[in-house]
Amino acid sequence: MAEETAVNRECINRIRKEILDRMDLSRDISDEELERMICKQVSEEARDRYISLEDRNRIAKGVFNSLRKLDFIQDLLEDEEITEIMINGPDLIFTEKAGLVIKQELQFENREKLEDMIQQIVSSCNRTVNERDPIADARLPDGCRVNIVLSPPAMDGPVVTIRRFPKQEITMRELIRYGTLTEEAASFLRFAVERGSNIFVSGGTSSGKTTMLNVLSGFIPQSLRVICIEDSAELRITHIPNLIRLETRNSTAEGCEDITIRDLIRCSLRMRPDRIIIGEVRGAEALDMLQAFNTGHDGSMSTGHANTATDMLLRLEAMVLMGTKLPVSAIRRQISTGIDLMVHLSRLRNGQRRVEEILEIVGMRGEEIETNTLFALIQGEDGEPILKKVNAPKRTGRGFLSKRVV
Repeated sequence: MAEETAVNRECINRIRKEILDRMDLSRDISDEELERMICKQVSEEARDRYISLEDRNRIAKGVFNSLRKLDFIQDLLEDEEITEIMINGPDLIFTEKAGLVIKQELQFENREKLEDMIQQIVSSCNRTVNERDPIADARLPDGCRVNIVLSPPAMDGPVVTIRRFPKQEITMRELIRYGTLTEEAASFLRFAVERGSNIFVSGGTSSGKTTMLNVLSGFIPQSLRVICIEDSAELRITHIPNLIRLETRNSTAEGCEDITIRDLIRCSLRMRPDRIIIGEVRGAEALDMLQAFNTGHDGSMSTGHANTATDMLLRLEAMVLMGTKLPVSAIRRQISTGIDLMVHLSRLRNGQRRVEEILEIVGMRGEEIETNTLFALIQGEDGEPILKKVNAPKRTGRGFLSKRVV
């Protein structure tokens, strides 16, 4: 990321103000025309004092970003090594790079500048955030995920968390190269997706759940009709011609009501899907997800937050109970028949993301869900953790052959 000196920042603010004063707000100005106006103003600035060519380019870019993009945050977004940007009010900005969190020597001029940037983000994806509705999820044009919290919940100023995704799509081959999983496990997961196993991906925050779901989605046969349901569109499924993408909507001051994950799942069942992909379940929509998994949409997938795969099963029970008073035994039976595989990811202390366990749900044993660990992360001979096959599949039927040896 290009570093701005205090002098350059002052120059950027001054030129930005002059450009705004000169702009004809009665008509749309293209990016190209705006860039010409900026370059002309920078040249005029350079007549009064020496400005190197490098600083001229930096100032021009800074002015353009402040008018059309996200100001100096745009430089952070363009840094390929940064995976997370955390803005804790106007004065504190942190980034995550290579698994390490670093404090940046950057800050907004004032709280109003930060709030202006927030409104620019939410307006670009038809979302709203204000004191009445101070929490919002949004996305940037390049697919970055954004979470916003304003006051009063955010006591020290607006909080913005931006999750960056690689511009180039990550493939299973790259996950193997990164050490996220092994060739053997990847081969098994590909077989499971192609054969129509229902897969649930679990893991903690920033463990790589969305990336794994996106990679697994790449194995879905092109001939199928797929419906993708998300809170904020993040998945990049490009190889399916018959793809429907649905996104939730928050209620608005104009009277538009919420459109929830539950609404979209129910709607999707009337759209003749072959497979349904649900970005993440967090609450009562877990029941609708299980019903979709159990009604002939083999090969469907979703994700959820949990510390272990077995903890995720307990969380699913709790989430279903948020929306209905079904007996626990009935919920467990829905889980055991609806989900074939649990893929659990974890983030190690060094920042690496690994598949920690691939768990098969065999069925019910009495009142309990019977599971079978197929792959587990164990310590290798060199002391490094490695994903090893520990058991053969037991389950038969949808997507599985018990005789298949991976």
